[in-house]
Amino acid sequence: MEIKAFKAIRPKKELASEIAALPYDVYSVKEAREIIKKNPKSFLQVDLPAATVDDEVKNLNEIALLNFNNLKKKGYFYKEDRDKLYIYSLTMKGKTQVGLVACASIDEYLEGKIKKHEFTRKDKEADRVDHVDKLDANTGPIFLTYKSLDEINKIIYSEIKEIPEIDFRTEDGVNHKIWTIEDEDTIEKLITLFKNVENFYIADGHHRCASAVKVGLKRREENKNYTGNEEFNYFLSLIFPSKEVEIMDYNRVVKDLNNFTEKEFLEKLRENFEVEVAKTSPYKPEGKGCFGMYLSDKWYKLKVKDELVKDDIIERLDVSILQNLVLDKILGIKNPRTDERIDFVGGIRGLYELEERTREDMQIAFSLYPTSLEELFEVADAGEVMPPKSTWFEPKPLSGLFIHELK
Repeated sequence: MEIKAFKAIRPKKELASEIAALPYDVYSVKEAREIIKKNPKSFLQVDLPAATVDDEVKNLNEIALLNFNNLKKKGYFYKEDRDKLYIYSLTMKGKTQVGLVACASIDEYLEGKIKKHEFTRKDKEADRVDHVDKLDANTGPIFLTYKSLDEINKIIYSEIKEIPEIDFRTEDGVNHKIWTIEDEDTIEKLITLFKNVENFYIADGHHRCASAVKVGLKRREENKNYTGNEEFNYFLSLIFPSKEVEIMDYNRVVKDLNNFTEKEFLEKLRENFEVEVAKTSPYKPEGKGCFGMYLSDKWYKLKVKDELVKDDIIERLDVSILQNLVLDKILGIKNPRTDERIDFVGGIRGLYELEERTREDMQIAFSLYPTSLEELFEVADAGEVMPPKSTWFEPKPLSGLFIHELK
């Protein structure tokens, strides 16, 4: 696989913790507005410009550009004088992930070497295309992973010095550390070693990735004599070896029982599952094919009957089993992307959040065993896509720490 060093635009070291922000799609506009109000340096004003205006504005990404230019004019950012690579580590609850910040190739995405595992929505994609186009930059990294190679890991870990140049903890308890790789020989060695990597896989950031590629293609149309070396042929990425990446559970809550009584609903479940009251509360599934269910202040353990597990790589996923045999077949939720009776709760929020939701606006909750990275690789390698909301990655890389200009 191809990686490229680049001249990053970066926040001044002493301002990095104030500027850096979680990705725009983590927040509602209301939440982002409160954050920006408390912290006017927050990069959310660039990534989610709707949070900086009171009225509905058509050209929001022009506002994003204005906000970004204002931050630069205030001297909060600087641009590197030459191409470099960067090491970015995130530590959450004692577990550390160490990745490489570099640029990846739009051609390798188009050729299918950078593999995806979920569909993108055209409306969300169009907004990000306009955002990247207006700013002429990638402002948030695409979270990529690859099947680990020890030689690459050794070099990256050898570059981690005792004192990182940036080191701060965010409110969610995640430690963020950054080191710069400046030595040209080390950079070339990493570029060469990555050629032995067969594929990259998009872990998180499918919309941002597709949008960056579309802007690159647009630039090619505008520059017929392009060479392929221009910055618009690449997009900002944070690349983690697979052994450092962890997928968390992605749970479901539903508003009602589709007109069934609880007794009728439990009888329907027993047609396809072994159902018992859970011995622990809350109940966290201990393996594939097991599910937790919270209903009327009680946790149940569901175990799908073995003969119902299919060989198909999509149908045997736990998210598919729950969708097909419970959410669709019993609760009548045909399309979880659009049905307003269902909501999704990332594993980072914990299982007590499921209980809380049933006391607020939902009637029933389901906890799932996390999708594995091996399952993600298998699905992506087969050219398939997972059901919506199959994977939840934590910790999430921050935006605003590295900006990749397309010019």
